[in-house]
Amino acid sequence: MLTIKKYAAIDIGSNAVRLLIANIIEEKGKPTKFKKSSLVRVPIRLGADVFLEGKISKKNTERMVDTMLAFKLLMKSHNVDKYKACATSAMREAKNGPAVVQQILKQSDINIDIIEGDEEAAIIAATDLNAFINPDKTYLYVDVGGGSTEFTVIDRGETVISRSFKIGTVRLLNDMVKRETWTELETWIKDHTKTYDKIDLIGSGGNINKIFKVSGKAIGKPLTFFYLTSYYHMLQSYSYDERITELDLNQDRADVIIPASRIYLSAMKWSGAKDIYVPKIGLSDGIIKSLYYETVSSKRLA
Repeated sequence: MLTIKKYAAIDIGSNAVRLLIANIIEEKGKPTKFKKSSLVRVPIRLGADVFLEGKISKKNTERMVDTMLAFKLLMKSHNVDKYKACATSAMREAKNGPAVVQQILKQSDINIDIIEGDEEAAIIAATDLNAFINPDKTYLYVDVGGGSTEFTVIDRGETVISRSFKIGTVRLLNDMVKRETWTELETWIKDHTKTYDKIDLIGSGGNINKIFKVSGKAIGKPLTFFYLTSYYHMLQSYSYDERITELDLNQDRADVIIPASRIYLSAMKWSGAKDIYVPKIGLSDGIIKSLYYETVSSKRLA
């Protein structure tokens, strides 16, 4: 017997807000399949408000309400059974974050959970990577966001440790990451990867997805440290306007792609990784999975 349900994940990040709609396909005697159906991305860049002013502006609050109203209609049109909305770095640091959440709930009926960095790292780490990784290898999973980056060490298919650091693309653009934070990250990566003979990176986030697409590499093949370094230097040789006109990058991608590349390259350097795999997954996928497993658990307990 085959059953298909639709779940949605709303990821409210520091750079963009995303709605992912996925089909949950259950067939007796077979593993559950998660198939992406639709992805909508709105570049609101809440971090530009919060990391500089400490709160979300009135204009961006209104944009958030409009976006959630649009997402609600899209979920209705797709016949979504369940959804979960999670807000990360920018919203949790905004003085008016809880007030904005209440306003959104009142005006759009969308309920948003503001999650801590460790919970964010855990949701991302819980994403089923079995289809993308070699169970005999060790990986450092790096999910780069606008306000924070989540790091997870995975050894032989098992999560060893996860941690969130306040190093993100929007923060770096606004020169808001202290040298001490970089040092702390370097120490953490070296301490938790030094016991392994060989380690590869897994990269997620819109920027590494874009770099992978530009590379023309086949799905499942890694980008090398050499390639990413060359691409990083090439990006720096173009002005912001040139990156839009000549490299065909979106306006909200053309600036953050440089600090994102720096984070991935730093993680590769400090872990000794020579390759980075890009499976095109992230927090939204993790939210879908966690929503599904919560539903399964509640059914078993009922």
